[in-house]
Amino acid sequence: MLHHRLPSVIAGLAATLLLGSAAAQEVKRTELGRTPVSGVEGKEIVVQLVEIPPGATSKRHFHNGEEAFYVLQGGTAQSPGKEPKTRPAGENGINLREVPHAGYTNVGAVPLKILSVYVVDKDKPLQVPVP
Repeated sequence: MLHHRLPSVIAGLAATLLLGSAAAQEVKRTELGRTPVSGVEGKEIVVQLVEIPPGATSKRHFHNGEEAFYVLQGGTAQSPGKEPKTRPAGENGINLREVPHAGYTNVGAVPLKILSVYVVDKDKPLQVPVP
């Protein structure tokens, strides 16, 4: 009886494996902390660990405030129509308020891990997608 069900069992297992690998290719954002900016009404500081696994794309977006970032674990990123670029551990910078950034895919073999610290408007979305 099992041999009649074997094709459906194999198909189910293949679907599970495919869906599992697709889910593994999503950007993971782990909020590490959030607190009001002392003495500044309506602003907050948000700290996040951003993990971009191989094959995942950090979609183009902007923030309602500034983002300071530090690459904890480097890798290789590629923006559409451009050559791959190394993002080494220790790379850091600032993304300015409402300036679109990201839009790249991790084309390397290891996850990119980035520590981001945002100083943003408290009652607005942290991240706003852009085309």
